[in-house]
Amino acid sequence: MTKFRPLHDRVLVRRLDSEEKTAGGIIIPDTAKEKPMEGKVIAVGSGARSEEGKVTPLDVKAGDTVLFGKWSGTEVKINGEDLLIMKESDILGIIG
Repeated sequence: MTKFRPLHDRVLVRRLDSEEKTAGGIIIPDTAKEKPMEGKVIAVGSGARSEEGKVTPLDVKAGDTVLFGKWSGTEVKINGEDLLIMKESDILGIIG
């Protein structure tokens, strides 16, 4: 497996699968499904660097389940897996 470490204040996230059925039991086809806005953090960068060169570590860490904006991140494929790279500021919060 290739190791991947995001740079600076970027975060690598794996989307969590969305529910495939509605509350009423109707199955939603893939084409109509909304992409989930919830994911698990896989890796984080070392932090944001200030003008003075001081590094501020990120608030999220690998293993955190996070909520992010609908259009956040850049989709990438690493080792055949679809992942997202986004800035920590695109993450709305940590779940749980």
